[in-house]
Formats: sequence, structure tokens, C-alpha cells
Amino acid sequence: MKDIKIIVAAHKKYDMPDNNLYLPVFVGADGKEDISGYKRDDTGSNISIKNPNFCELTGLYWAWKNVDADYIGLVHYRRHFKGKKCKSKEIKNRVESVLGNKQLEELLNEVDVVLPKKRNYIVENLYDHYGHTTYIEPLDEAGKIIDERYPEYKKEFENLKKRRSAHMFNMLIMKKELLDEYCKWLFDILFELEERTDSTKYNKFHARYIGRVSELLLDVWVNTNNVKYKEVKVLDIEPVNWLKNGMLFINSKFRGKKYEKSL
Repeated sequence: MKDIKIIVAAHKKYDMPDNNLYLPVFVGADGKEDISGYKRDDTGSNISIKNPNFCELTGLYWAWKNVDADYIGLVHYRRHFKGKKCKSKEIKNRVESVLGNKQLEELLNEVDVVLPKKRNYIVENLYDHYGHTTYIEPLDEAGKIIDERYPEYKKEFENLKKRRSAHMFNMLIMKKELLDEYCKWLFDILFELEERTDSTKYNKFHARYIGRVSELLLDVWVNTNNVKYKEVKVLDIEPVNWLKNGMLFINSKFRGKKYEKSL
């Protein structure tokens, strides 16, 4: 049986899977009181204090540096990898239908990486979508850093201006050796991006730009390194108002109104 640990990034008490695969982690815990039953991301080697800009990545960093397992993953308290369908009478709440041990073992027998099903942006490419919904400058700066430090990744970064789909939410499950490689690359870029960008010019929502930039960098790394992966559908624990989300997108694309809260 594989040694797998999937951290669930959360900032508040929430229903968690009843499965030892999953480890609830309080992200942005620095200076705050404990959440009962949750690990804190301000222990050991950590960047918890950076959570307002790095979002769930403070949890990923903590897991990378402090969790001892052969495979490490990251999901969110309200977004999980979806397990195989159960009969409705067997499900008391949605969190019970998350990816389980048996299905994950089968996936990891074939590949070393599990990613969420790609999200498709039908009417525009990833770069344009980012620019319409939030401020483009941090993403452009990340491109400059890649050009300077990792030029072999530049082609895939430029492909953000062509591609219309991506593995989003920073959700992943990776063999530890691959996670080491990915995180060394990712956080080197993001720490430099932090140095070059003045987050104080953004409001609280847009100050989370580092977490958003990293979502697009995942496929830049995966595609450049020809990493083989399996996709699993995303399970939204809370209902999604697709009509409202659609109106927000229309306002951003055609009326120049940036997003002001998470969808």
C-alpha cells in the first residue's frame, strides 16, 4: 500500500473526509488560534505569514518541507478530487464522495501525478482571461523571471496566449521526488515575483496574485517536462452558481470590471 498524504487547505473549521489519506491544514495560521484537529502551516519550515499573497500555497510549502510521505497532495476544504459515484442513499454529504484509497492507488499504479480535470475557457485564451479578471502585471513579471532563470520554460509560458484550458486551483497529487522538483522551481519564481511586485497597491482580493499566477505555472512545468498524469474531476463541496459566475465573466470581458471575490 502506497504512503500517501493529501493536505486539505482550510482557514476555518469545515467538514473533512473521514479517511486517513487526508490531513486538514490550517493555512495562514500565523498569529491565530488553533483549529481543533488541524495541523498548522506555521510549524516547522514554513511561509505561513505570506498567506495573504500566496493563498493555499503556504499549505503546499508546509507539506513539501514537513510531511514525510511517498506521495503528497493538495486539495481545498471546498474543492476535492471526486471519487467514483456512490448510490445517493449512501452519501450523507458531498465530502463523503471524495477520491478514496482504492481508486487513488489504481491511478498511481499508472502515473506519478494526479491533476484535476482541465477547466476550459472557451471564448478566450488563458492569458486574456487572466487579464480580464485580474491585473496582468504579476503574470507578465513571472514571464520575465522565467525568461531570465528558466528559459527552457519560456515556450510553454508563451503558450498561455494560445491555450484555452488548464489544470486549476493548485490541486495536485505527486510522487515526492517530482514534488521536490516542482516546488524548487515554483517557489524560486514566486519568491522573486514577490520581491518585484508591490502587493500594497492591490486590495485584499487582488493581493492574492501569487496564488493565481501559480495556477497557470503548473501546466508550464508539467508540459515542459512531459510529465505523465491522470485527471480526476473536481468535486465542489458547496453549490456553484454558474449563472452568477457567467455574469461576472461577461462584466470582466466586455465591461472591464475585474473580479472582486473568489468564485
